Order: sequence, then C-alpha cells, then structure tokens
Amino acid sequence: MWHRPQLLNTLADLLFAAGAAMLMAALAIWVLRMPFAPIREVVLEAPLQHVHPTELEEALQGRVRGNFLSLSLDGVRDALEALPWVRKAMVRRVWPDRLVVSLEEHQPVARWGDTGGEWVNSFGETFAASLPDGAGLELPTLKGPSGTAPLLLKRYGETLELLAPLQLKPVAVSLSSRLALGLKLDNGMRLELGREQSRSPASLRLQRFVDIYPAAVAGREPRPATVDLRYPNGFALYPAGTLPEHRGRE
Repeated sequence: MWHRPQLLNTLADLLFAAGAAMLMAALAIWVLRMPFAPIREVVLEAPLQHVHPTELEEALQGRVRGNFLSLSLDGVRDALEALPWVRKAMVRRVWPDRLVVSLEEHQPVARWGDTGGEWVNSFGETFAASLPDGAGLELPTLKGPSGTAPLLLKRYGETLELLAPLQLKPVAVSLSSRLALGLKLDNGMRLELGREQSRSPASLRLQRFVDIYPAAVAGREPRPATVDLRYPNGFALYPAGTLPEHRGRE
C-alpha cells in the first residue's frame, strides 16, 4: 500500500473528511449547549378571544428553554395545541431572541350533545371547552353518533336555508344510531325526517313540508307538536302528548 500513492491520497482525503465531519458535529453540539442567544421575548401576533394569558404562560412554562437554535418549535406548538380553545398553533423564531406565536382559536357554531361543555367549530370538528355561564345558549344543538358532527353541521345549514321562507329555524338537529334525522324548530315543533332515501331525499320531504305549511299547518289549533315526514308522498301531524306511529320505523 505504501508504494501506491493514489491509494494513500484517497485514504488521506477520507480521513480528512471524517475528521472535519466530527469537528463540525462537535462544534454544533457546543453551539446548541452554549447559553448564548436565549429566547427573551414571546410575541403573540393577534389578540385572543377565548384563550386567557395565564393559560399561555402555563403552557409555555418549561417549554421555552434552550437558546435560539436549540429551542424545540414542535414542543412549543404541541403544548399550545393542547389548550382547549386552540385549534392550531404556528410558532417561528425571529432573530436574535424572539419567539412569535400565532394561534387559531376554535370558533363555536353549535353545541354538541346534551352533556354541555362540548362544541362544534366552523370546520365541523368537536372540541371540549368551557364558556361563561349563559354563553353559547343561542347556538343550535347538534347530537349524533361519534364522527357525524360535519354531516350534522351541513344538515343544519341546509335546513336553515329551506325553512327561511317560513321564518322558522332549527334549534336542534339530531341523528339517531340508525342515521334517522330529526329537527326541533324555534317554535317548539319537532320534525321527524327519518333516514336518507334515494327516491325521496330528506331535503325533498322537508321542501314539501315548507310548501304546504302556510295552508295546512300554520293556522292549525292546537299546533302540532310533531310532524312525521318519513312518508314518501306526505306527512302526519301529531298533537302534544302523542308520538308518531311506528316510531321505530326510521
């Protein structure tokens, strides 16, 4: 080998490259461990509606550690997104000592279920959080099996539009375990729409009810408590204290 200069040169180059790599790695570790350039300021890009400053302080406590380079942005982001009202957190460094935080809060558009404390945001996602007493009571209630919140939110929007000519609106939209749709209106009336049918979609049955409501339902005394719209070519009216026949047929 000592008589082969080309091989010796190649080996020397490899040893030099390995030594340089080890030196760079050691330098990087040293830089990351040095106490220079600590994060001195956390800046919130926009004011918050639901997240309290003390919650942010508690979430960031112990997370904003290390220097400008070694700070774990993923760790900070995960801690912030664990807060009840935070849907999404974005975190970035700004040289030389600043951490900029942008939070997207959940915007509740409906209550979820009957237990209280759970909400549906504008993306159809459910989340658990607390509001001051009395807050959120004006929001509609959605109730259904797990994972059906996006569908129920869509149904709510559709029925709100269909009922608008009657100056009525749904205050509750429910979906049973058998996927039967039900509505409660702001005048106290309940509409049983049943399951989706290919020949007679729920929206078509509801539109039929809207068309005939002024003549057949609005002036009726006593006002029906429940309207069964599960029939393909009509509907049945039930006064308070009675339930639709064959209620199990959905």
